[in-house]
Amino acid sequence: MARICLINPRFPVSFWGLNHGLPLLGKRANMPILALPVLAGLTPPEHEVVVIDENIEEIDFDALESFDIVGITGMTVQRDRMREILVELAGRGVFTVVGGPWISVAENWFDGLVDVIFVGEAEETWPRFLEEWARGEYAGRYEQAEKTDMTKVPLPRYDLIRFREYAMGCIQTSRGCPYQCEFCDIIVIFGRRPRIKKPAQVLAEIDAQYRLGTRVIFLVDDNFIGNKKAAKEILRAIIAWQQQNGYPLTFFTEASLDLAEDEELMRLMTEAGLVAVFIGIESPDEEALRETKKYQNVRGSLIERVHRVQAHGLEVYAGMIVGFDSDDETVFERQFDFLKQARIVGAMTGMLSAIPKTPLYERLEADGRLDNAAIDDPEIATNIIPLLMTRETLRDGWLNLMDRLYQVDSFLDRFDDLFIESRIPLATYRMTWLRRHRPLSYLKIQVLTILGALVLLSRIWLDPRTRPYRATYARHLRKLILSGRPPRYLFQFAWKCITHTHFAIMTRKMVRGESRLVNT
Repeated sequence: MARICLINPRFPVSFWGLNHGLPLLGKRANMPILALPVLAGLTPPEHEVVVIDENIEEIDFDALESFDIVGITGMTVQRDRMREILVELAGRGVFTVVGGPWISVAENWFDGLVDVIFVGEAEETWPRFLEEWARGEYAGRYEQAEKTDMTKVPLPRYDLIRFREYAMGCIQTSRGCPYQCEFCDIIVIFGRRPRIKKPAQVLAEIDAQYRLGTRVIFLVDDNFIGNKKAAKEILRAIIAWQQQNGYPLTFFTEASLDLAEDEELMRLMTEAGLVAVFIGIESPDEEALRETKKYQNVRGSLIERVHRVQAHGLEVYAGMIVGFDSDDETVFERQFDFLKQARIVGAMTGMLSAIPKTPLYERLEADGRLDNAAIDDPEIATNIIPLLMTRETLRDGWLNLMDRLYQVDSFLDRFDDLFIESRIPLATYRMTWLRRHRPLSYLKIQVLTILGALVLLSRIWLDPRTRPYRATYARHLRKLILSGRPPRYLFQFAWKCITHTHFAIMTRKMVRGESRLVNT
């Protein structure tokens, strides 16, 4: 038997991390990392498994010396903290293994610090490694010959995760994406053929997280609608589960923009309790989209397609990128105008960067347009050398764009356009169903929603960091109340004020040079 500790390193401040907003939510981290419970679920029962998420608890390095194997996962933004942990463990003689997205595209990054690396998926290689380790015959590198059959993946060990410490839970229903975006590492790691779990597997994971206290779940698929037929089957199963349990959960996910062409899919998402979808829009310019092979985004008006998704009750969060070869100094104004016209409140805007092993990386490397040292330069934060502007112009334009997007009036004007003026029907199906079939549950949810919103708003008003924004928050709050929108929109407003607090603090620190650039 082996004693195994699996570690998720601390994230730096990032857009996704919601770091500055977490105290207002009363949570320690945004969401757990699935790699830890997934690996624990793959581990034979004779082994002891402990998981540590450094985002909610400190690492006791002395205690780690008692483990036979210490495993570390990590994304690109975690690579510096991964190295710090590995240096400490190497000095203590601890046996370490590393897997996850970053090591899968940068295999030599931790040379001399790691005993074993896992490239790509590990459903087959992790159990095989444990068998070989027990015999003293393990290899230094493992990579599966075939992609994982998702219908055979066991239930993750969610019992090891302290869900109440997180703002939301997360479940992966599929891996892979059918598209070929040049900058994306998803197709490098998981391939272009979506592989999907059975609906029964998904429901088992939903039920497990619900029983452990989760009430919001992010379906963290690379592209939830990569296989639309399978996605619809999963959604129908979720709808049945929601109705059986009184619609206790809220979902959101990631999808491609061709969602806008499938009325049935959007309807099923709404009926399943989804309220938002993150879509990689990247650019309002067709030339840039074609350059990066984002062909699914050039099939009509971007703004009309976004509005179509919103009209079904799904808020659109957008991934945006500046720095494509066709981008010049005018791109920043076009990005700002597009997001305003599209009524997109939450925009994750970044400078283009080239991830190792991606087609973009290989193209720019061949052209001599990579500077990998610059990606860790706190004043540059990208490894590409743009064509039509200097890196300094790209950086300054990006910072100015983010500063404008997260100025409080600009941010809440987009909120008003979406939630008040266009009257997006957020969670309307869910509330209508509850009113008809579970009237007492409907009233309970209405009361709890109001109380929850008031709690969040009181935290926002009492936090000294929100002082510069309170007058604007109050003005837009009054407008929302006078609009007569139901209580769930009040809760949504409170949530948006919290996310604004995070975005504004993070952006202003970078603009003023008080923190390093965070290009994620």
